[in-house]
Amino acid sequence: MEPESTVTTCYRHPKVESYVRCTRCDRYICPDCMREAAVGHQCVECVKEGARSIRQTRTVVGGRVSAVPVVTYALIALNVLAYVGELVRPEIVDRLGMLGAGLVGPDGGHYRWQEVYPAGFEPEGLVDGEWYRLLTGAFLHLPPTEGTFGILHIVMNMAALWNLGRVVEHQLGRVRYVSLYLLSALGGSVLVLLLAPDALTVGASGAIFGLGAAYYVMARRLGADMNAVNRFMAGLLLWLLISAGLTSWQGHLGGLLAGGAVALALAYAPRGRRTLVQAGACVALLALLVALALGKVTALA
Repeated sequence: MEPESTVTTCYRHPKVESYVRCTRCDRYICPDCMREAAVGHQCVECVKEGARSIRQTRTVVGGRVSAVPVVTYALIALNVLAYVGELVRPEIVDRLGMLGAGLVGPDGGHYRWQEVYPAGFEPEGLVDGEWYRLLTGAFLHLPPTEGTFGILHIVMNMAALWNLGRVVEHQLGRVRYVSLYLLSALGGSVLVLLLAPDALTVGASGAIFGLGAAYYVMARRLGADMNAVNRFMAGLLLWLLISAGLTSWQGHLGGLLAGGAVALALAYAPRGRRTLVQAGACVALLALLVALALGKVTALA
């Protein structure tokens, strides 16, 4: 009679000898299946099961914590790619970006940034149904043909997005951050439409000002040292005043107000029904902005 074999093997790899047991399920595991635990080792399946049972870390507003600001990187990439597109096809600015009720210039003719357009191309603006301009304009900037100021336009906006975006994205979580950014951009465009419907503007400045407002609101919500934050906001508001004579102050103010409203809703929503209140506030603001834009365009048509 042959003695009973005392060789034990991995439960996932029957041909591999193993003398180590998973501390959770007590099955034998080989080195390839071992995962270090607080005490001993666990198998792959037990590690996965444990990860599912661990509560996901959340930000103070309920978003998922992310170590890498993926959304900020993506937004910067989109703006830079659009700018590169302007180098190749300058008419992109007028085709997708210029915000204006009818894109009508002082001489009564259709506005032209450059006389380089496809045959038959006639940009008409919001009055003619080109509503996408309210958002696409926030991803385009003054073209390189505008010289140094054209380059500075995107450089300054992307530097601000890099510095503010990474902080705000970490505080809000990706989904809430995207919502705030897009609503801020839309808020800037709508205020331009309401107060200066013939203005021809592009740029991410409205969204950037919205991030600035969110940065301030979240700093107060988190109990941060407000000295540095107040200095930052003073500089932002100073730039808002200076921009009145240089760029579209309406877009800056609209982004600031929209971003501030969204940030307040995100930061101070009651914990018990936080997601519902936050989503409701964002939808309500979106509906308000659309209604204001629709009313203005209807009046201009």
